[in-house]
Amino acid sequence: MVSTAAEIAASVRAGTLDPVQVTKEALARIAAADSGAFRRVRAEEALAEAAEVAARPDLASLPLAGVPVAVKDVTAIAGEFASHGSVAGPSTPFGEDGEIAARLRAAGAVLVGLTRVPELCIWPMSDTPDGIARNPWEPTYVSGGSSGGSAAAVAAGLVPLAHGTDGLGSIRLPAAMCGLVGLKPGADRLAEGGWFGMSVHGPLATTVADAAVLLSVLASDPSLATVPSPSGVRIGTSTTVPVLHSPVPRELVAAVTQAADLLTAAGHTVAPGAPKYPVSAILGISARWCAGPAEQARDFDFSRLQRRTRTHVRLGQLFEKAGFIRERTRQRWLARAEEFFADHDVLMTPTLSHWPAKAGRWHERRWPSNVVPSLRLAGFTGLWNLAGYPAISVPVSRAPSSGLPTSVQLITKPGGESLLLGLAAQLESANPWPRTARA
Repeated sequence: MVSTAAEIAASVRAGTLDPVQVTKEALARIAAADSGAFRRVRAEEALAEAAEVAARPDLASLPLAGVPVAVKDVTAIAGEFASHGSVAGPSTPFGEDGEIAARLRAAGAVLVGLTRVPELCIWPMSDTPDGIARNPWEPTYVSGGSSGGSAAAVAAGLVPLAHGTDGLGSIRLPAAMCGLVGLKPGADRLAEGGWFGMSVHGPLATTVADAAVLLSVLASDPSLATVPSPSGVRIGTSTTVPVLHSPVPRELVAAVTQAADLLTAAGHTVAPGAPKYPVSAILGISARWCAGPAEQARDFDFSRLQRRTRTHVRLGQLFEKAGFIRERTRQRWLARAEEFFADHDVLMTPTLSHWPAKAGRWHERRWPSNVVPSLRLAGFTGLWNLAGYPAISVPVSRAPSSGLPTSVQLITKPGGESLLLGLAAQLESANPWPRTARA
């Protein structure tokens, strides 16, 4: 099984592990076992980068020294283009790294490849005409989206860490499906700029410690790498899908009960409780889900977009023209959220509101066929993008019926990423999960 990022970096810093050898081993795993996680593997470039890391005079201080990291295919990397899962967009390589790639390199990471995403990152199924990102735990299911390729790469043990972005659950949903720790930071911490401020950058990892160190690098805040051990946290739990009240599979509900028992045993106060969700917030995230990609598509060849995407973009154009992107919608929801968090420190829910879709060529299907499984799946996640609050998905168990992981979502107020990581670490300590599907 692949070592953790923390183990690799510590050995490289100590001089007992060669970054080039680490990269060769990661590339060998990818060549042998990649089942659609990567859109492009940067084999030659990664080996050259690893040699550069080995020669750095500051090697002994690099938090990700020699660690192979997968990067979501939305990121500016010098010499590469970001496809955003589409053949319709610009394909001119970037002349320089964007902020995310630059921070990863500065920390000593080796960028081994770009991971598969659905077109314009709209869907929780990551397939494109040239590949399908499958779930390493059960390949007949998707690995999620839109950071599905990143989740598949980590869960399969190809790399220890991956970068993702989250606009309505695009880190947390794949993390839950693939049994990973997936953190959506607050909008004030790592805003990505898309979907009218709802999308943020964040980490996918097999351990809480690894997620923390990648978050610290992405956010350029070393203090985030230290995971606290919180005490006396007031946690509200809810397994009811906001507003829609759609049925949640029994095994996903059971994960919340199990995690609640573990956190109670750790000394926290855990009791049922949830915000008063306004209907307008659901309408607000739906409008942004359509209008955000429509805004991005202005730089794409509309005629070459997938059929489902063209419909989505047309709807987004209508929503924006009609003035459905309203700040007062967000403010009304924020007032309700703040009311709940005046009496609670954390909210815990299932991460998924339904099981993931079966793997397939979803990009060939019509818009309604993609919308139905998407809406069933993401009932618990998207509202926290609109609020801009940090949220994390933490593995709990595996479902006997499907073999898929089950997870819980923890949400807290802005600035509370370390609190979420601390609670996740307590769950990890009390209830260790298998790190990868190859374990």
